[in-house]
Amino acid sequence: MGTDYYNVLKVNRNATEEDLKKSYRRLAMKWHPDKNPGDAKREAEAKFKKISEAYEVLSDPQKRAIYDQYGEEGLKASADGGGSSSMNGPGNRRFNPRNAEDVFAEFFGSSKPFEGMGRAKSMRFQTEGAGTFGGFGANENKYKSYNDSVGTSSSQARKPPPVETKLPCTLEELYAGSTRKMKISRNVVKPNGQLGTESEILTIDIKPGWKKGTKITFPDKGNEQPNHLPADLVFVIDEKPHDLYTREGNDLLVHKKIDLVDALAGTTVNLKTLDGRDLVVKLTDVVTPGYELVIAKEGMPIVKENGKRGNLRIKFDVDFPKRLSSEQRHNIRKVLGGQSQQH
Repeated sequence: MGTDYYNVLKVNRNATEEDLKKSYRRLAMKWHPDKNPGDAKREAEAKFKKISEAYEVLSDPQKRAIYDQYGEEGLKASADGGGSSSMNGPGNRRFNPRNAEDVFAEFFGSSKPFEGMGRAKSMRFQTEGAGTFGGFGANENKYKSYNDSVGTSSSQARKPPPVETKLPCTLEELYAGSTRKMKISRNVVKPNGQLGTESEILTIDIKPGWKKGTKITFPDKGNEQPNHLPADLVFVIDEKPHDLYTREGNDLLVHKKIDLVDALAGTTVNLKTLDGRDLVVKLTDVVTPGYELVIAKEGMPIVKENGKRGNLRIKFDVDFPKRLSSEQRHNIRKVLGGQSQQH
């Protein structure tokens, strides 16, 4: 059956000219022998040669038509060889693949694509809405540029540092999980070697329990530059402050102020959980300043431990009265002193 050129280029049989160019650019940069020194070079040379051959055939309408009908064997059959009579005509000439380096140099405009690094330009991002992710548009922010030049020449393409940007999330999103849509605009290298821009929407699935500092990497989604590899795009989870809860590892912490009488006689604490439930906590212990009550399994989900959660910790601050009347002082001494005399 011969070589499946469509599979070599990782495209389907209906691939357009633009599809072929994009795929060839990506695969040729990946498997160029100069980028795969040492033990990997022999395999890279073979793949690079086959990738160039596939692109040469499929990007030529006449060769592609013959290949689609007769396969690799028919394409490479000589005019006076064993081809069928239906192959006679202008298209029936022997196909000899060109030198892979020549195909590469013609495509990229250079036979030494991996020398120099240049300077990366900033990427632009749009999130859905102004933090609420309701729709694309006004909330466009510019993030850092990597303007440090890296070396002057190299035997293989270097990859620029990843482009990192924070992704602010509410504690509710990190508790229950959510999905974010990010619209990016980046520089791309066109087949003619010129720079253009391309927009794309990336989907980020935020998992329950993710913490500040968690990184989500989109390989090769950074800006492209001539003669070197595109940078990776990295989103870094950041936690927005919450009105009630503070996160400490997998635990949730709440500070609650209560009156002295409640600290001594007991009370009920009502809380709204991050997933919207009403949590009623009965307080029966005598509460001293700094007392902490632990509610098991009401904290954050623990990543990679399905079903497990941290704890909810309630720290109490006792609000002492500023003044007491003589009668109040007498009654307190009577009650507390009486308790003391029983020991």
